[in-house]
Amino acid sequence: MKIAQANLLPSFAGREGGRVIHQELTMFKSRSICVTTVGLGGVFFLGSLLTLGLMTRMIVGVSAQPARGPSQSESTAPSSIPASSLINTQDLAKILQSPPKERPLLIHVGFRLPYTQGHIPASEYFGPAVNPTVVQQLRTHVEGLPRNKFIVIYCGCCPWSHCPNIRPAYEALHSLGFTKLKALYIPDNLGTDWVNKGYPIEKGE
Repeated sequence: MKIAQANLLPSFAGREGGRVIHQELTMFKSRSICVTTVGLGGVFFLGSLLTLGLMTRMIVGVSAQPARGPSQSESTAPSSIPASSLINTQDLAKILQSPPKERPLLIHVGFRLPYTQGHIPASEYFGPAVNPTVVQQLRTHVEGLPRNKFIVIYCGCCPWSHCPNIRPAYEALHSLGFTKLKALYIPDNLGTDWVNKGYPIEKGE
C-alpha cells in the first residue's frame, strides 16, 4: 500500500495543498459514474477511476463531500471551445502516422493513474488542468514555442460534457496566441473512443 501512495502523491501534491487534493477527489467521485463500462477500454478506465478514488481518499484522510452545484461544472465544461478547435480521434490517429515533423505536440491534461494505465504515444503528462498550478506550469512549458506550433491537448477521463480539465488547458494556451491549438474530442472516454478502436497506446510514465 505504501508503494501505491508514493506513486499517486506527485499528481495530487501542489502549492495549494489539501484544497486542490480535495477538489480532485470530489471531481472524481461526482464523475466516475459517467464512465462507460463497454468492452475492454470501459472496464479498464472504470477500474482506474475507482482505484484512484480509493487511494486518494486514503492519502488525504478526509471524507469526500458531495460535488458542488451546477455552477462548478459549468465553469469547467468544454462547451465553449469552438468546433474549429476540435479534432476527432480518427483524424488524430491518421496524423500520428505522418513523418515526425508533421506530428503535433501531444499534451495530456488529465489524471495520472489513467495516463499510466494507457495514453496516446509520445504525449506529455502535465496533470489535471482543473488545478490552477498545473495550468501555470503548462503555460511556462510552452512559452518559448512558436505560436504556429501544432498542439493537441486531451484528457479522456470521462464524457466530454463532464471533463473538468480540457477547458482550462485550452483557454490558457489559446490566450498565449497559439494558432494551431486543438482539443481532442473524446465523446465518452479514452478507453471507448481510442483504445477500443485499435489506435496506438502506451503504458507507464
